[in-house]
Amino acid sequence: FSRLIFGTLYPAYYSYKAVKSKDIKEYVKWMMYWIIFALFTTAETFTDIFLCWFPFYYELKIAFVAWLLSPYTKGSSLLYRKFVHPTLSSKEKEIDDCLIQAKDRSYDALVHFGKRGLNVAATAAVMAASKGQGALSERLRSFSMQDLSTIRGDSSSTVPPSVTVRTSSKQSQPKTSRSASEGTGSSGK
Repeated sequence: FSRLIFGTLYPAYYSYKAVKSKDIKEYVKWMMYWIIFALFTTAETFTDIFLCWFPFYYELKIAFVAWLLSPYTKGSSLLYRKFVHPTLSSKEKEIDDCLIQAKDRSYDALVHFGKRGLNVAATAAVMAASKGQGALSERLRSFSMQDLSTIRGDSSSTVPPSVTVRTSSKQSQPKTSRSASEGTGSSGK
């Protein structure tokens, strides 16, 4: 918790103050700190695995962050000027080339996996639709005409004998013989 306050929130607030005041010296000071802090956080990810058993390890990390921040020791400025800046200056071209290659490869991989993902999704949608339609038609085919007439017979007493069930996707009304429909229509008058 103290590393969060002293390592992140305190420097973030003073970085804000530097931006607000537009003081170049403060900009440079806090930029050096953030570069060193980023390297420290990256290294800490690995050292935590191997050195967490070391006595006072976490206390030493807090002391290191305080040393980086201290205006008396100017730890981040010292580390940046002695180690980080010379190393980055000598390796800048190689780092830039690696970043460009990584960017190109990640874009190509993103496009490749995006296309594959769309193909998988489209195939899954088609399969689901075809299985769904097949299940519906199988369900309808499983009913016999007698079952259908019995179900209809329960709800109404008269079932025309020429009713046919279609499982096609065309919307059509059940066919009845013209004379039967005219006969029931005329008998009701």
